[in-house]
Amino acid sequence: MSTGHQTMDRPSTQSDVVDRLEEEIVLGLRFPRERLVEDDLMGRFGTKRHVVRGALQELENRGLVERTPNVGAFVKVYTAKDVRDVYAVRELLEVHCAKVIQLPVEQVRIDELISIQRRHDAAVAAVDLRAVVYANMAFHQTLFALSDNNALVEAIRRHAQMTYAIRSVTVTSPEFLHRAQQEHWQMIHALEDQDTQLLAETARAHLLPSRDAYLQRIAATSQP
Repeated sequence: MSTGHQTMDRPSTQSDVVDRLEEEIVLGLRFPRERLVEDDLMGRFGTKRHVVRGALQELENRGLVERTPNVGAFVKVYTAKDVRDVYAVRELLEVHCAKVIQLPVEQVRIDELISIQRRHDAAVAAVDLRAVVYANMAFHQTLFALSDNNALVEAIRRHAQMTYAIRSVTVTSPEFLHRAQQEHWQMIHALEDQDTQLLAETARAHLLPSRDAYLQRIAATSQP
């Protein structure tokens, strides 16, 4: 994952463009309402207009970009209601997933989570935001996979993806990163202790910081 705006050395595929722009949104390098200009993207990625348009369409499908006819594409802006609605759905999905994980979990699967979390800890300590984001994604994918319900896991992934722009508000905050670390370890300990209630409660609490930070930003920017 690249965090710069440099031109790539080869013509980019649609997947390349999607991945790079998605990453920049996740890391807060592109802001809500920022315009995504097709000509600029064609030059940066060394690719054709139809490739860029296809990438913007895919990003719109993922809930990261808004496109307006005769105006262009922009990083998606969420209203307060949008934020509350999508996080309400995430809470339903993720808390339910935590509750249906069959305990006890095999130690080898818990060890896998521990290994991922150690990578996350190291990335936070190194202030390597790219590594933080990927380790965080891997942690949650591995955790929810313990439900052995592929449809549920895919629904969780899809709704988490929709909130990348929202979560970017907290991705650079040491306070929020350290809280995420603590909650990840708490979820691991809940699995080890076979405590479904603690696991579900922590999964619910884990959603709140990014939601509330984005709502606070909306409130601050709407004040006269």
